[in-house]
Amino acid sequence: MPNTEMIMPKMGESVAEATIIKWLKKEGDNVEADESVLEIATDKVDSEVPSPASGKILKLLFKEGDVVQVGKVICLIGSEAEAGSQQQTVVSASVIPEVKQEAVSVSEPVVSRSVAPAILSDRFYSPLVRNIAQKEGIAQAELDTIPGTGKEGRVTKNDILAYLPNKGQATTVATPKAVEEHKPASNGQQQQSAPVVNKPAVIINAGDEIIEMDRMRKLIAEHMVMSKHTSPHVTSYVEADVTNIVLWRNKMKDQFEKREGEKLTFTPIFIEAVTKAIKDFPMVNVSVDGTKIIIRKNINIGMAAALPSGNLIVPVIKNADRMNLYGLTKTVNDLANRARNNKLLPDEIQGGTYTLTNVGTFGNVMGTPIINQPQVAILAVGAIRKKPAVIETEFGDTIGIRHMMFLSHAYDHRVVDGALGGSFVRRVADYLEQFDINRTI
Repeated sequence: MPNTEMIMPKMGESVAEATIIKWLKKEGDNVEADESVLEIATDKVDSEVPSPASGKILKLLFKEGDVVQVGKVICLIGSEAEAGSQQQTVVSASVIPEVKQEAVSVSEPVVSRSVAPAILSDRFYSPLVRNIAQKEGIAQAELDTIPGTGKEGRVTKNDILAYLPNKGQATTVATPKAVEEHKPASNGQQQQSAPVVNKPAVIINAGDEIIEMDRMRKLIAEHMVMSKHTSPHVTSYVEADVTNIVLWRNKMKDQFEKREGEKLTFTPIFIEAVTKAIKDFPMVNVSVDGTKIIIRKNINIGMAAALPSGNLIVPVIKNADRMNLYGLTKTVNDLANRARNNKLLPDEIQGGTYTLTNVGTFGNVMGTPIINQPQVAILAVGAIRKKPAVIETEFGDTIGIRHMMFLSHAYDHRVVDGALGGSFVRRVADYLEQFDINRTI
């Protein structure tokens, strides 16, 4: 049986590398085609990688914790007798020091695409660290002196960002500013990396417990800080009467579950209203690149979903405006179920152009969501509550018990002004209030 080269798969359009979390097989183990061989992690999602063929694991070319470029051979599968020279060839061609790779970091947006000369060293530096060092003018000799807190003493992003205020100095001197901005990119566009912040000292008291953030929580924290640094956030609020939606769902949910074997939730109805409003106000479906505004052709709605771990993930419904309510319901349920079971594919959490988050799930009536970069707006829907409300009729106004819900629309004030941001969320509320109680699904 010829040897099979197992390569690091491309886990999404913007993913250039992945970290090996755990090998599920060891050298000498037999493996079946499509059987999982290892677990990997990117800044987008964790995934298991299946074997491309049946055979024996001849050689694992990387260790757990290694960061591997997409397309590199990570494992050899075949028979012991035929490993020979082919294995040696693959090793020599594949095990290339990571520092010689010129990849653009995908952990956060980088607007400038200019590439500085490669940094050559026996010490490992991730593409992101190399990119920061090059843009900040840190020479190789200076970079080699930065203490690393990562695996095997590697320099992490936080290490190099913490070093920048004292760059080139022999002793540590406190920076006089609370926030040190990065230098502008060479093409004149705004640098999108997170700021260097003088963090307050944390005093540990007796009885306090210290736990380490997991990998996903670290990524979420970095993404949220970056978003607030990138976009001036403004939030507009509207209260919507969703009585017709509640009555319709109460009428339809049992027969839908009996027919389809799954639940009918409010989320697809909210997404439908959002997509209609985006059609009316396409300038909330944009991204910002320096001084350029990119108007998105497709309407891809991200829906924030809570994981059992307490972390959040945002699966994306691609071309949501092309789906009817039935299609949205099936897609929402499928993505939500697979998100809870860590079965999402990398492409299913990428490419969003607008995000919806349901803070009502936790009993909250409203929230101030943080924009999911590089988008420019996000909508939070609150808990639906019964409230007395004024009802306008042809015979005059009356008071009645209605199902009311707050909508909180946060937007990037660089490109979305109050008139647009406020009008958009009002239009979403209008579509919800005009919901046809007699429609079918």
